[in-house]
Amino acid sequence: MQTRAILLDIEGTTTPISFVHDVLFPYSRTHLESFLARHADSAEVISDLSLLRQEHAEEVTAENSPPPLIEPYAYWLIEQDRKSPALKSLQGKIWQQGYDDGSLRSLVFADVRPAMERWRIKNLNVSIFSSGSVLAQKLLFAHSDAGDLTKFISNYFDTGVGKKTNADSYRRIAAALSLTTNQIHFISDVLNELDAAADAGMETSLCIRPGNPVQPSSLRHPIIHNFDQLGRSLTSTQASDK
Repeated sequence: MQTRAILLDIEGTTTPISFVHDVLFPYSRTHLESFLARHADSAEVISDLSLLRQEHAEEVTAENSPPPLIEPYAYWLIEQDRKSPALKSLQGKIWQQGYDDGSLRSLVFADVRPAMERWRIKNLNVSIFSSGSVLAQKLLFAHSDAGDLTKFISNYFDTGVGKKTNADSYRRIAAALSLTTNQIHFISDVLNELDAAADAGMETSLCIRPGNPVQPSSLRHPIIHNFDQLGRSLTSTQASDK
């Protein structure tokens, strides 16, 4: 089946893990309290905080011993890199002010923009699936050191479609793209995400980038070290379909 879409993870795939953990996370932690004070009347922020309280109550019920609300709990989630929808939504809003005032600029690997340009020429759909909010995703690609990359990206998916380790999430993404799962190639640096995508029927590649944690060996997912390698694979695949 011919590949018609590329689905990309962000952290450790398009963007160095160090940028997320050493720049974005500290920025959101430093600016959280002042952001909440300035936007206390915002309906969107009120909604995020309501969801955060709900998540906190679930943590208490599960006996996870979370810190008290609101800032200590949010700091705890950031430090543990928890995939909290409420936190991710708040972080996107906080990062927006940093991108807008120029204090934040995102990093992408050098091969990312050239690959996206090639994929556009091939009429491939390029979409993103990240645990970060859709807002955070758009901001990152709009303010990258390689320029505004959003013109190459058609769709953004966050955990609103489900967890990245759940095969049904990838089936929902395929349905949203009006494609079958075997027409989509998912690239990530995390094996259990790739396993879920493969279980759903997607083609997969394990992306090994500088600074990524060592992954267990796997024969299930071809390894790439940059998107140039995938580009060669797509060219040969499409040529064989003609």
